[in-house]
Amino acid sequence: MKLLLASRNPNKLTEFRSALPDWEIDLLAAPGEQVEDGETFADNARIKARYGRDHAPRDTWVAGEDSGIEVAALAGRPGVESARWAADGVTRLLFELDGVEDRRARYVCEIVGFTPAGDEVTATGTLEGEIALEPRGNEGFGYDPIFVPVGETATVAELGDAWKAEHSHRARAARALSAALTSA
Repeated sequence: MKLLLASRNPNKLTEFRSALPDWEIDLLAAPGEQVEDGETFADNARIKARYGRDHAPRDTWVAGEDSGIEVAALAGRPGVESARWAADGVTRLLFELDGVEDRRARYVCEIVGFTPAGDEVTATGTLEGEIALEPRGNEGFGYDPIFVPVGETATVAELGDAWKAEHSHRARAARALSAALTSA
């Protein structure tokens, strides 16, 4: 099956392709930008998916994705602002948590997909963990150098892209979307 991802992020494309090897997945080539002004990850994913549905060939599945990190000690921030929170989100998050004992956090990924007929399908994936005291590792992107998943001692950036393709919030959401789309 062919799926167009309404994103300009090649890292997300790589993760989707790893999580859904039986799908042919490409980034949507469309003019302009979608304004991500939703209050939730699902709102922003829906904005992207609708934009994609409006610009993609009618016989193609389309998905919009929004994800980020929610930190307990920061009342869920940066949340939907994760990508725009700071020029260097890792540095800012470590600064905000300096001296804070409660370092619980979770990655959240919401995906909204549209079938060729225009039916909406949604999927969610989360990954619980905590924020490390300093960046470690060199794989992944975003907050991966400081996110330690529950049950692990290494950051996602240390665990590597192969681990991430199987266990990340985005991989979990992508597999849930695949199951939902194939049954739609």
